[in-house]
This record gives sequence, C-alpha cells and structure tokens, in this order.
Amino acid sequence: MELFIELELAYIVIGIFILSITAFVTTRDFVPKGAFKKGMLFVGSFVAIMISAHYYVTTSRMAEVEGLFNKGETIICENKMRRTISKSVLLSRELGWTTEDHLFKNDDYERDFHTARCVRWIGSEPQIEIEKNDRFKLKKEQK
Repeated sequence: MELFIELELAYIVIGIFILSITAFVTTRDFVPKGAFKKGMLFVGSFVAIMISAHYYVTTSRMAEVEGLFNKGETIICENKMRRTISKSVLLSRELGWTTEDHLFKNDDYERDFHTARCVRWIGSEPQIEIEKNDRFKLKKEQK
C-alpha cells in the first residue's frame, strides 16, 4: 500500500480535484435531478480505473527494469537535478550502481533514482568516465 501511495499520490489528488468539480457542477440548479449520483459514479469509476491502470503499468515497468538491472543490463534514468544537455544517467552494476527498495543507489552520485522513472537502455554500451578521459588525453597528446 505504501508503494501505491508513493507512486499515485499526485494522481489521487488530481482525481479528488476532478471529483470535487464534478460534485460542484452536478449540484447546480440548472442540472437535472439525479445528475450528482450519475456524474460521481461515472467520473469516480473513470478516475479509479485510470489510476489503477497507471499503477499496474508503472509497477510492471519497475519489475522489468529491476530484473534487467539484476541481469547486468544497462538502465537509463531521467536526471531532473542536472539541467544540462544530457539530462539522463546510465546505470549498470559495472558502473557501481546497486538497487535497494526500488531505488538505484551509488555512493559516488549525489542522488538516488526511483525504478519507476527508469527504462531499459537501447543503445551503445556505456563507457566508464575514466576511459573517456584517457582517450581525450591520448588524442590531445597526438596533436
């Protein structure tokens, strides 16, 4: 239940706001009698179905991402703290990342990434930053 609240709290608040608007509109004088019950039932059911579907899709993706990570594959997560050209971070075991309680953690990195905000990396294999620096130095020396 804690994971559900953590993932869906924003959508629950939006759903409550939509239901309150529905309640306000359906209780006006110009609306036919019985519109409140019908409106709340229809809108409430729609909001509940959409939140449940979002939770199912998100938890399925989380399980897939965690499984792929545990198999040694590379994962990509959005980095909202760093507003540069490259907003995403590549994560893998060989880069020092671990997973704990649906979070990707690394002692060398300032923040953790929730597995719900990550997807499978489809691209070239990531290179460790040291390798990139060594290549840059080698090219510089050759010039």
